[in-house]
Amino acid sequence: MRNRSVADLMTPTAVAVQPGTSFKEIARLLDEYGITAVPVVDEDDRPVGVVSEADLLRRHTTKDGPSTAEAMMSSPVVVARPSWTAIEAARLMERHRVKRLPVVDAGGRLIGVLSRSDLLQLFLRRDRAIQEEILEDVVTRILGLSPASIHIDVDEGRVTLSGTLERRSVAPVFVRLCESVDGVVEVVDRLTYEDQDREPERDQGMAGGTDIVPRAAPEAEGGAGHGPLAGSGPARA
Repeated sequence: MRNRSVADLMTPTAVAVQPGTSFKEIARLLDEYGITAVPVVDEDDRPVGVVSEADLLRRHTTKDGPSTAEAMMSSPVVVARPSWTAIEAARLMERHRVKRLPVVDAGGRLIGVLSRSDLLQLFLRRDRAIQEEILEDVVTRILGLSPASIHIDVDEGRVTLSGTLERRSVAPVFVRLCESVDGVVEVVDRLTYEDQDREPERDQGMAGGTDIVPRAAPEAEGGAGHGPLAGSGPARA
């Protein structure tokens, strides 16, 4: 199972400006490329700040100071790494309340930009692809379950799990793994179980100087139980 990374989702050719770029040139670039912010890079292509639409409007309203990128930009800049997962990038965006992240290589040089709209591509994944990944990677390869005993239904990213597991304790792990699959919006657990994974009972104390032998747990009455409903919790500034 492989989650798509920032490198998979980012726009690799990033529009960037120099610290001396003018107000009007930045405004023209934002309009031409349909973006809401642009990174400011130094002579080595390392991001030193970001100029957004809000920065331009603030400068136009206040008329305060020079109208260059360096004077208007927000700094220090929040960046992402190409190896990060989409969830890591989305959390960083949320924490810093930004809509776009410059992506830098190991040397700190700009190699792309990741936007919220890029992250939303995860949820446009086809239901069939999600179903196949869960069956092949989660059910068969990771959990070692028989695909014949499990039914996976995917509708608009909503995954419903049904069928019978040998052990109830597998269900929470199964659900969490499904939630981590790219494109999954919600997971509903309708699994049943052959046993309840009860621990053997052990009487406390001594009888005639000898430990009492643990007794086997009785079989649950009424047949197999039913799993509770479970909903997914992330993952795209």
